[in-house]
Amino acid sequence: MKLTPQELSDIAARTLAHYDQRAQAFSAGTLDHDVSQNIAALLQFIEVPAPFTILDFGCGPGRDLKQFAALGHRAIGLDGAPHFVTMARAYSGCEVWQQSFLALDLPDAYFDGVFANASLFHVPQQELPRVLRQLQATLKPGGVLFSSNPRGHNEEGWHQGRYGAFHDLDSWRSYMTAAGFVELQHYYRPPGLPRAQQPWLASVWRSTHGA
Repeated sequence: MKLTPQELSDIAARTLAHYDQRAQAFSAGTLDHDVSQNIAALLQFIEVPAPFTILDFGCGPGRDLKQFAALGHRAIGLDGAPHFVTMARAYSGCEVWQQSFLALDLPDAYFDGVFANASLFHVPQQELPRVLRQLQATLKPGGVLFSSNPRGHNEEGWHQGRYGAFHDLDSWRSYMTAAGFVELQHYYRPPGLPRAQQPWLASVWRSTHGA
């Protein structure tokens, strides 16, 4: 069933409110998560000379944003939760834009890479093609997008106060290729565990737009 504009607005508002109300606890609980594998996966495929201009899409309280900046790149964060935006600016010292994923206003051909770590799964499936096209448009020709999402069997709905869509690899590939991306790499996380204990699907994609 197609979600109405009001339902989409409610999904965004309730999901952002969930994070906003738990911002401090979320920050404390995720600060020591090691996502260096994901950061390296994005950076290794960007073909222009460093430093890169990176969009941390769904930057939360700024953990990864700070790491990109520490590596010498120009990192800009984006998040819809007001408390996360404030925290990310203070923690990383980077520019952070407050925008809902469903109401993006992004510059054209601006970023070398988009880092979407544990964020795009919050986009309802019916809106995902539009959002992916917006992310492609904000990438420079040949730019790279990294995503990591909790994998599933293409179910969608509310889970612990947040809305999410849980894709398998085939489904995620179909959305990404339809949006004009080509796959560079995929893997499951955490590394070194049996597949049943790897709930995260990570993938890296190059934009073909303008290439």
